[in-house]
Amino acid sequence: MAWVVLIVAGVLETVWAVALEASKGFSRLVPSLVFAVALVLSMGGLAYAMRSIPLGTGYAVWVGIGAVGTALYGMAAMGDAVSVARITCLVLILGGVVGLKVLH
Repeated sequence: MAWVVLIVAGVLETVWAVALEASKGFSRLVPSLVFAVALVLSMGGLAYAMRSIPLGTGYAVWVGIGAVGTALYGMAAMGDAVSVARITCLVLILGGVVGLKVLH
């Protein structure tokens, strides 16, 4: 169960990062509220997961999911550059996340 919660918390990290950008410095109410709720749920999920997953593994997986998700969102919806090199880097991050899970 801790791994499922950790994955959901990582996805919520992407949500709060996207909402933070959309809030335009907290000047827009709805994205600011989405940011706050997603942040609290993401951190709460990370805290719950770390009850049974080691700190280094849990935090790295959480950040990896959030970083890859945010980068992919930027490429798909925000016009961020897409290149073989960028995709390769994201695949390497995912490989590290999977490796940490397998070696846990």
